[in-house]
This record gives sequence, C-alpha cells and structure tokens, in this order.
Amino acid sequence: MTNSIGEFEDADLFLITGTNTTAQHPLIGSRIINAKERGAQILLIDPREIQLAHFAVLHLKQNIGTDVAVLNGMMNIIIEEELYDKEFVEKRTEGFDALKALVSRYTPKIVQLISGINATDLERAARMYAQAPKAMILYAMGITQHTTGTDNVKSCANLAMLTGHLGKPSSGVNPLRGQNNVQGACDMGGLPVVYTGYQRVNDPAVKKKFEEAWGVSDLDDKPGLTITTMMEAAQRGDLKALYVMGENPLMSDPDTTHVELALSNLDFLVVQDIFLSETARLADVVLPAACFAEKEGTYTNTERKVQLSRKAISPPGLARSDWEIVVDICRRCGYDMNYKTIAAILSEINKVTPSYAGITYDRLRTSYGIQWPCPNEEHPGTVFLHKDQFTKGLGTFLPCEFKPPAEVPDSEYDFILTTGRVYYQYHTGTMTRRIEILEREAPEALLEINPDDARRLGIKNNDMVEVASRRGSVRLKAEVTPRVPRRVLFSTFHFSEAQINTLTNPAHDPVAGIPEYKGCAVNVRRCE
Repeated sequence: MTNSIGEFEDADLFLITGTNTTAQHPLIGSRIINAKERGAQILLIDPREIQLAHFAVLHLKQNIGTDVAVLNGMMNIIIEEELYDKEFVEKRTEGFDALKALVSRYTPKIVQLISGINATDLERAARMYAQAPKAMILYAMGITQHTTGTDNVKSCANLAMLTGHLGKPSSGVNPLRGQNNVQGACDMGGLPVVYTGYQRVNDPAVKKKFEEAWGVSDLDDKPGLTITTMMEAAQRGDLKALYVMGENPLMSDPDTTHVELALSNLDFLVVQDIFLSETARLADVVLPAACFAEKEGTYTNTERKVQLSRKAISPPGLARSDWEIVVDICRRCGYDMNYKTIAAILSEINKVTPSYAGITYDRLRTSYGIQWPCPNEEHPGTVFLHKDQFTKGLGTFLPCEFKPPAEVPDSEYDFILTTGRVYYQYHTGTMTRRIEILEREAPEALLEINPDDARRLGIKNNDMVEVASRRGSVRLKAEVTPRVPRRVLFSTFHFSEAQINTLTNPAHDPVAGIPEYKGCAVNVRRCE
C-alpha cells in the first residue's frame, strides 16, 4: 500500500476493484463507509453485487478478466478530455507518449464491446476519478489472480500516475493483503526471486552481502520455483522433497487433483502447521507449530506497519515456534544459524534490509508499530510513499494490451466460474471451521447462480448441483441470487467436502506466477 489505513477516512473518492472489502477486510471496509458518510464517493468495478455496491455512486460490472481494457478505457477518456495531471506527468513520469498511443485504441465503445460496461458509465467513472481531489485505488485478489494479474496492477499504477493521485495523503494505489502477515512474508524474502526487502537473488552485490552476513559462500543466484511450478516439477519427478509451513496446497492450489498427484509423487513431504490439515495428512513428517498466541514475533500488515506480537500462553504438547523448528533443522543439517531470540533475528534483519534498518526490537517494544521504509533508528517510519519522487526517480508508464482469460466459455463449458472467500470463513478453513459459531453461520459451500440461469436449468435454491470444468467436477448446493450476473458462477474454497479448486485453472501469470483463480470455464446441472 502506498498509503496508511488511517488516511482512508480523509479520501474524497475510492476506486474499488477486485476486493470485497467489507467481507474480507471489514475494518478497512468500515473506514470506507465512514468516509462515505462524510461525503466521499465510491466507484466500484466488480462483476458481483457485493455489499459495497449498495454504497457506491457508480457500479461498473465488467466481464471477468477484462480489467486492463476497462482501465485503459478510463485513461483514454482522461487523456482525450485533458483531465490528466499535466504537471505530475511532465515532472515525475516517463513514457507518457507510449501510454497515450496505446490507450487511444481503447475508446469507450470498444471497451463496451470487450467488458460489457456501458460507454456512458465508463466516461462518468473516468471523470469522477480524475477530478477527485484525493482518490485511492483499492484492489485485492480480484485484480491479481489472473493470467494478466501483473498487467492489471501495472494498469492501476498507470491510472494513478496519469491523474497525479500518488505521493500525497489519502491518494494512492492500495493493494489489500489477504492475510495478516503476507506483506511481512514477502518483505522477508518469501518469494523465489528475492532476499529480504526485495533484493534480487541474481544481483552480485546482494549475493555477496548475504554470503558475508551468513558466513557462507556460493549462494545460489538462480530464481527458484513458484508454488504452481513446484507442483508441476513434483509431478514430473524433478522435485523430490517439499517442506510446507502454514500452507494447505491440497485445498488452496488450483486443479487439486493434479496437486494431490504431485504431492504423492514426492520422495519426502514435511508439513509444519498448528492443525492436521488436508495436506498434512499426506505428509511423511508433521511438525507441530505454535499458533500466534503461543509465540513472540512480528507481523507486517497491509499498510507496511511492523508490529510486535507478544506470547500470551505456552504452546501445547511438543509444539514450538516456527523459527525454533527451522533453526534446529538447520543445525542438524550442518549449519548453525546461532539465533537465540527473536530479537537476534530482527537485529540481523535490520543489518541486511535497508527498508527495515530502523525498525529495531527495542523501538517496537515501546510503540504501536513502525511503517517501512525506515532507514535508521531516528526515522519515524513512512506513512505514505513517493512523496517527492519514486524510488527509481521517474515513474515509468507501462502500457498493457488487453488479453482475454486463459479459458473462456464455449458450447460445452458455457459458464465462467470465479472464486473467493465469505465473511465467516478464512481460506481453507483450517482454523475457522473449528469454531462453532462460524460453522453455524457458514457451514457449507454454496454455488451462486443468477435467477435467470437457474430458471433456464430448472435449478431452485438449495438444490444439489454438479459443476464441472475440464479438470474435474464438484457437487454442492445452489444459491440462487442476483449477486452474480448471467453466465457467471461464484463459490468459495473453504470446504473440503466441495473442493472448488478441483475445477480452477492452473494457468498462471507469466511474471508473478499467480494462478487464474478468478475465471475458468465450467458447466452446471441439477443433480437428479
């Protein structure tokens, strides 16, 4: 996020796309609604009639997978009507001519043909966003979980730079992270191409720095595999062993039939988790880990704020903190990490990670958190990014052409399925499905289907239906609702009894490697 959560209440307009904010980030959702009550406008771009649609001034329902075309169309209008921030573009960006040339082809009428959004509504949306004094773009997995996810994000950045909605309070581009520490995991090098602080593994100077810090030589400078390509390698027999920590790929990865085959083909599978998940049941070794309340450590949340979490109770049985388990395994493998406390680990993070250099253990003990970048101990942390210039100097426009989803409906698979979460359950249900009150509110998977489609297929509310893709089929109850448009189905991946990711497409973004969970071709029928 370029901004802080506290800035939301001062924004004049929110462009919300690919995020069901009130359901998945309810505290942020409440701030958006508070801002609306004080006069802020909500511009929603989402194929479903989510709760925020009732608060939106304008709701654009795009065809799934057409986000680049929609954003290009908005930029076309903004440039044609000279609503863009000329001073910001001239002084702080580069590549404007290339952007202008590309988006010139995305006229409102062309975008209407691609996206299904009325040209007049698109024009209104473009003017609303461009003319707002302080405007925020909010997005989540509805933007990123596509084969064009990287292009979608680039297009959001292009739109913000074009209008000068960056580098100031309550204006920016704000991805809402789906888990409490996914930002921190990425910051700490939980990606196959970087060390901590997004320092690339193939940079010789970075490689040398980490070799010296860890007292080793010849660190591998080749980018590793993403989770999707790991499964492909395991199925081929190229990947022999897998160590899974706090992850349940047998439920959360696309095309789960092939994921199960891949995991079964491994020579050795280790799972480290707080409960015996579906993936853990396949493991050769299960290492019991401590939960959040049973260990000390830090979390970096969606606004880049690093916060210290203190231990409340001791872990049960043989469970231990994740870092203690990893240190012990490394020692037995012949390398002594020599960490005794989490303070020692954070001290090393301070030394090797420029953006975390000033976020020390002692400072976190006496604060409510510090936002990176924080280059030294005198620095207060950074509330919003890009105030005077971008990290690289000028911000580069990276124009993107529209590309359709990897799989589109046809005569055999005539619906498109999109997936997500519901308010009462979390991810694969490893934790939330053990909580009685949450199970009472959302006890089973449902398939949202439009009333017109349901009538045509003879499907009534709560009927059992079978939904099938090229990869498999799942049976679950139908929820007949106008929340989804015609020829679109929606369901969740929380429930092992109806593993919806059996259906989803493992095709992934070529840059980020994220699978296309948000759109695959399926058919549906009522079970007899």
